[in-house]
Amino acid sequence: MQVLQAGKHKFILLEIDGETVASVAQQAGFEANVKETARTMVLELTAEQRDTPLLLFDAADPANLGWFSRCQFYVDGRTGGVMQTPLSVANKRDRAGRTVGNCLRMRIAKELPATFRLPGRQPLTEQVFYGMLNNFLLALTRTGVAVCGGPAVQPLAGRTEAPGSRN
Repeated sequence: MQVLQAGKHKFILLEIDGETVASVAQQAGFEANVKETARTMVLELTAEQRDTPLLLFDAADPANLGWFSRCQFYVDGRTGGVMQTPLSVANKRDRAGRTVGNCLRMRIAKELPATFRLPGRQPLTEQVFYGMLNNFLLALTRTGVAVCGGPAVQPLAGRTEAPGSRN
């Protein structure tokens, strides 16, 4: 981890390794295609051996209350940002434009403000990052991740379309 000063702005530069990130994803049951730039790392995650969709669900749906009460990660549905982490996610679509249930695209920001803290005011280091990434990927397959509002990220599990009229 490095501290980068640009004028009066300070940034934390995470020195995460693409091979280690791919290894963490593989241990969680995903195949990861990693593309790295100077400021970000983009992963195309696929859970090939999974028959059911990833547990990315709509937090606003009352039918998902059980999942919502035990989930650890929340995604802003307008931006795709995983709240209080350097991660953001997006749906992967097939040629017809439909979301693919066992795939996600993830972006990892390597440059963060020097004031960035994880929940509990824990500073982010590379070791902490790998643990958080593992927990997030396991949540996608075991406990669930909530999508809160917005049309940019579509839920993959639970009720994925708006309920219709009862008439």
